[in-house]
Amino acid sequence: MKLVYNVKDKPPVGQTIVFAFQQLLAILAATIAVPAIVENGMSQSAALFGAGVGTIVYLLFTKFRSPVFLGSSFAFLPSMTAAFSGAYANSVGGYAGLLLGAAFAGIVYVVIALVVKFAGVKWIDKLMPAVVIGPTVAIIGLSLAGNAIGDAVGKKVEGAKWDGDASAWIMNPKAWICLICAIVTLVVVILCSVYGKKMMKLIPFIIGIVAGYIVATIFTLIGKGVGNEALIIIDFSKFADMQWYPDFTFLKAFQGFKDLTGEYIASIAVAYIPVAFVVFAEHLADHKNLSTIIDQDLTKDPGLHRTLLGDGVGSIAGAFFGGCPNTTYGESIGCVAITRNASVITILCTAILAIVASFFAPFVTFLATIPGCVMGGVCITLYGFIAVSGLKMLQKVDLNDNRNLFTASVILIVGIGGMALLIGQIKLTAIACALILGILTNWMLSGKKDKEEKAADEK
Repeated sequence: MKLVYNVKDKPPVGQTIVFAFQQLLAILAATIAVPAIVENGMSQSAALFGAGVGTIVYLLFTKFRSPVFLGSSFAFLPSMTAAFSGAYANSVGGYAGLLLGAAFAGIVYVVIALVVKFAGVKWIDKLMPAVVIGPTVAIIGLSLAGNAIGDAVGKKVEGAKWDGDASAWIMNPKAWICLICAIVTLVVVILCSVYGKKMMKLIPFIIGIVAGYIVATIFTLIGKGVGNEALIIIDFSKFADMQWYPDFTFLKAFQGFKDLTGEYIASIAVAYIPVAFVVFAEHLADHKNLSTIIDQDLTKDPGLHRTLLGDGVGSIAGAFFGGCPNTTYGESIGCVAITRNASVITILCTAILAIVASFFAPFVTFLATIPGCVMGGVCITLYGFIAVSGLKMLQKVDLNDNRNLFTASVILIVGIGGMALLIGQIKLTAIACALILGILTNWMLSGKKDKEEKAADEK
């Protein structure tokens, strides 16, 4: 991909701030959604602060060569919920569990990073060639498609009865209004990205979100004026309950360490450590995807061991402040791909902006009022670009060869089909299951491939 700004490029200061704001918009909804889902008094502004700190840690470890933002990880949601289970529900002990869990997960990353450091990455390339990584990256985007469409059509609207089937919401008036806002956002993003000139082409998400927000505001004002609930899309009441400062996790966690038991610590280890191995697969797929976008193999420069250390230590730092382990965000990668701005300075500025914004309640609240349907319109493009990036990796793969065809087919169907497995308290996501089965299929068929290549060499 021909980039407008490469990794080491430094856009003008004013443009960098605007680009950073665009990145912040792309990752915000997911970053603050995690603490909201876990509840137990977790602070959304603290999660935003932690994401900013975690990203800076990641950039330091990767020598500012990997342009991606780290946000709250959804993979650890069951683990975080487990931290507040039993006697530790709604207690400071639960917050201590969050920090312990993040530390356990971070240690897993450090161990894997050390293995990669001394063993190199050739074994990874052999274990996960393009025929495995390509479909897996595609699955990351495709697995999020339901979220994007669900938000676009207002799946959370009362009475919409969203179940993944369009017929469940089509007769709901408010869902139609949500769809209009999403379509406006989507169309503006596409037009700006394709036909926009200069700066407009570089900030399609900001323009699209503003357009969608304006339309949603108009509907909301009309709805309030005529007393029609179906037209009220934006919840402005959030400004009345603003959290004026981040409620950092460590402030409560330090009070709870004295109450922890050995049994509880063991349960936290079981809840977090296996998930870290699952997230490692997604970490690798994300970086392979980003590598194709910036035309630089990040597993070799700065090195997979550095990206792992940055992700692991960044997760610990993020959880220390916001309670949420961090992970590289597909939304951030999609933003880089669509805008063709891979400047790592933009990511650094985004991290700083996230930290500063977490202390400015009106700004955070304003961002939180952006309707899900508007973000759904944006995410259709973000997630779509992730999926297409994965499919592009298959361009050089010979799919006329049944060995490659079977490997790619298994990954795509298992991933799209959503074959997630729950083993005790450990949940293997559809992406993890697809990758594991893809690796096994490729390995099972590679023996014949090696024999044929050896025979060809002998001739």
